[in-house]
Amino acid sequence: MSGISREEESYHAFVTARYAALRRTAYVLTGNHHDAEDLLQTSLMKAAGVWGRISERPEPYVRRVMYHENISRWRRRRVAEEPLGAHDVVRDDDSERSWERLMLTDALARLTPKQRTVLVLRYYEDLTEAQAAAVMGVRPGTIKSQTRHALMRLRQVAPDLLARADPVPEAAET
Repeated sequence: MSGISREEESYHAFVTARYAALRRTAYVLTGNHHDAEDLLQTSLMKAAGVWGRISERPEPYVRRVMYHENISRWRRRRVAEEPLGAHDVVRDDDSERSWERLMLTDALARLTPKQRTVLVLRYYEDLTEAQAAAVMGVRPGTIKSQTRHALMRLRQVAPDLLARADPVPEAAET
């Protein structure tokens, strides 16, 4: 007898299989490797506490906890941090993708956690409006309006970045 219960084995198997993907999402949510690790660890600890109840479908629970914890952490901190601006970084012509990634990181840092969460759910996690609403515990209309506000904010802080990604002119939008 190994001394490890089936529940513990199931939890360890889940963490082993999904840790990397969950860590990537945590990073996109926080924009910082240290905060991402903290966010993921907190979420996994909460999942461990209710594992018997969620073990059939743990990933949606863990992701929901991550999204809500990130917003809660931001509200608690509210430290006025100035994100690294794209103008503060030396641009190397051979690193266009790195430059775009820096611009995107800077732009995402200027969104509220809720706006960033909506964009992560919709475009990084590729969830529908209804699925994103279920994860966040809001109505689909809230997802639509938050997405619209987040994209408007991105257009303000990084117009060049969005112009590359969205070939549709703004006049054609509704």
